[in-house]
Amino acid sequence: MTDQATTETMRAVVLREHGNVDTLTLEEDYPKPVIEPGKIIIKVKATSLNYHDIFTVRGMPGIKIPMPVVPGLDIAGVVDEIGEGVEGFSVGDRVLVNPLNSEFHLMGEVMDGGLAEYSLVEAGQLIPLPDNVSFVEAAAMPVAYGTAYRMIVGKDAVKAGDKVLVLGASGGVGTASVLLAKQLGAYVVAAVGSKEKGEALLKYGADEYFNYREIGIDQWTRENVGKPSRSSYETGFDVVVNNTGGDTWHPTLKSTKLGGTILVCGATAGFDPKEDLRYIWSFELKVQGSNGFGREDIEALVNLVATEDFHPVIDSVGSLEDAAGALARLEDRGVTGKVVIAPWGDEK
Repeated sequence: MTDQATTETMRAVVLREHGNVDTLTLEEDYPKPVIEPGKIIIKVKATSLNYHDIFTVRGMPGIKIPMPVVPGLDIAGVVDEIGEGVEGFSVGDRVLVNPLNSEFHLMGEVMDGGLAEYSLVEAGQLIPLPDNVSFVEAAAMPVAYGTAYRMIVGKDAVKAGDKVLVLGASGGVGTASVLLAKQLGAYVVAAVGSKEKGEALLKYGADEYFNYREIGIDQWTRENVGKPSRSSYETGFDVVVNNTGGDTWHPTLKSTKLGGTILVCGATAGFDPKEDLRYIWSFELKVQGSNGFGREDIEALVNLVATEDFHPVIDSVGSLEDAAGALARLEDRGVTGKVVIAPWGDEK
């Protein structure tokens, strides 16, 4: 949290009480962070929104959010001020921030995050940013793309030729999963909630899509990939990426091939779904959990963008004034890819 005694102020989107996204306020005179030993103040050039920000606004059981707090986990910007004892960085350096600090606390949750003009971070959280990686692309990567990278690449879960189904494919983790699976040579099917999202994902590399509001996940699988069989490895999906949970879980079990893998990294639609263990043993399914991201995942993604034809899917770039409305769109599943906020309006 910032030192409330400072006389310097900044613009910031602030949460002062739990509720819906309308409880967020844009404040013109929020205290600017004060430099501390071992830390660095970042001038925030871009920060991306995550569904986790919505959980922070609502309040999460077992996690006490100190108020007031500035949301925003993903931060890219330039070094503005350097604390005592910090070496290896200079004012003006382009950097990306690992959202987890040394105590495994998240930016924008128990300490002020990126929806502000400046942010205070530990020096160890900084990842140098090459000149050919924009602040917008960088800010899109840590949480959503880092989570997908750890799950798909880090767990060695997808190989060339696999048939992969991505649920929630238009979200941050979903679009990242589509891009990463395609890069590995998989045939990727995107499950989305509208034709517009599906057509967009075809442009980003998905091979097919279907609207889960119009046809059930397992029905589409039976009609297009073949009903999984206990005596054949030819039907059903090799891999299903499920970061939604809830009522998508049971049809996921019915869509995964004999010996196939279900990748799980979240449960935005509910963490206590209907279960049927018979599918797991009968079809010898592997349920692979993947928890968040590590620094190595973020660094690998930065290198991908810097050296390969790999670019995060950006839904839109807005200002601090747009943040609450953008979070509402994210909550209503009205985005495709990542929504980025540029506090200074010069995100390049």
